[in-house]
Amino acid sequence: MHTIEPFYSWRNLYIASNDKSSPFFNREYNAMECTNVIYDHYIHPQWDNIGSLTLFIKILFADYENSFCVIEMMGEWNDVLHNDIMHFKRNIIEYLIENGINKFIIIGENILNFHSGDDDYYIEWVDEIEDGWIVGLNFRDHVIREFVDANLDYYIGFGGKFNDFNWRGFAPHQLANKIDEMIIKRLNP
Repeated sequence: MHTIEPFYSWRNLYIASNDKSSPFFNREYNAMECTNVIYDHYIHPQWDNIGSLTLFIKILFADYENSFCVIEMMGEWNDVLHNDIMHFKRNIIEYLIENGINKFIIIGENILNFHSGDDDYYIEWVDEIEDGWIVGLNFRDHVIREFVDANLDYYIGFGGKFNDFNWRGFAPHQLANKIDEMIIKRLNP
């Protein structure tokens, strides 16, 4: 797992550790040493710790004027044992919302498992982004089944056209515009 890196092709456009509005502002990375682990597996040092034992992220892009961000995830999303949604919501999402973000693109290709718990933090998240949305791209089929079983489709758009989505072929603003179009079409078929 230490060879799975966060997407890096947008680094010329955005770096969270250089962004004064990012929860990772001034974060320093050790490119030579893996220190974070998921269970007994070291992960690449570019992944950011959100306070969870099993879930790590990378903010790939944030645009506060256009109110959107793209976040890639890595690991196991475990709301039962580790209350990962609480860590994610309190330590990352709230910070971004306070700085004007209300549209969230969550990349889930590297999420290995999902274990649902209470939906309080999901409800809170949706309530706080009144005119925004949350979309999950490219989550694995078994993770999507768990999302459906937990009724997360009330809060997060995922599956269907949001799966097998070639998001890497877009620039960040193009991606946000495309997702916005897809959300509108989904709401107004």
